[in-house]
Amino acid sequence: MNTKIKCLLLDDELPGLTYLKMLCEQIPNLEVIKAFNDPQKLLNEISNLEFDLCISDIEMPGIDGLTLANLLQDKLVIFTTAYKNYAAEAFDINAVDYITKPVTLERLERAVAKALERFQKKETPKKFIQLNTDKGKSLLYFEQIQYVKTALIDSRDKEVHLADGSVLLLKNINFGSLLNQLPKADFCRVNKKEIIALSAVQFFNHNEITLSIHEKNGKPIVLVLSETYRNDFLERVKI
Repeated sequence: MNTKIKCLLLDDELPGLTYLKMLCEQIPNLEVIKAFNDPQKLLNEISNLEFDLCISDIEMPGIDGLTLANLLQDKLVIFTTAYKNYAAEAFDINAVDYITKPVTLERLERAVAKALERFQKKETPKKFIQLNTDKGKSLLYFEQIQYVKTALIDSRDKEVHLADGSVLLLKNINFGSLLNQLPKADFCRVNKKEIIALSAVQFFNHNEITLSIHEKNGKPIVLVLSETYRNDFLERVKI
């Protein structure tokens, strides 16, 4: 089997993180994308990382591993911990496995095998996400989304512009969390206030993107392509 699982590692203790990384590098079906010793740093970078599995410690300062796992949405999680009293909570959030330290290669291999089995059995990718709007919960179908922008009245809210011309107001969600739930291949952030569906792009240059949808006055919607997100966008649209 040539399938490789892309993995993030997290442990606030550097010796433990270094040891875990060394073990992971001995498992052929595992590809370590990045290792973190601070859960907040992982969360800060999560929208820019492509991964399938996170192997995480539980007891850490600031954000514990259980809280972090709930923020990872549909990603697989294996916990490593020196404490046995978290097992019930770990399996309540559907963790792949729970390994008591010290971690051994044999035990880690068994956990990764479970993750691989679950990864290969994943259902057809979801076509929608469920989010809170000003009118209640809504099923937001990916193919309908044209672009998302920060709401004018409250920056914590986001306006989703749909293909049929309607607009949904998402309540209290940040771009990082939203991007983590959208298919990475189909959506891209273009500036601090806007995300676009690549399928909605009609024209672009190094500074602007013209969408295939229009304002109410009939003028095409033109968005600023900021320097921060330019390289990522240009890489996505490269043929």
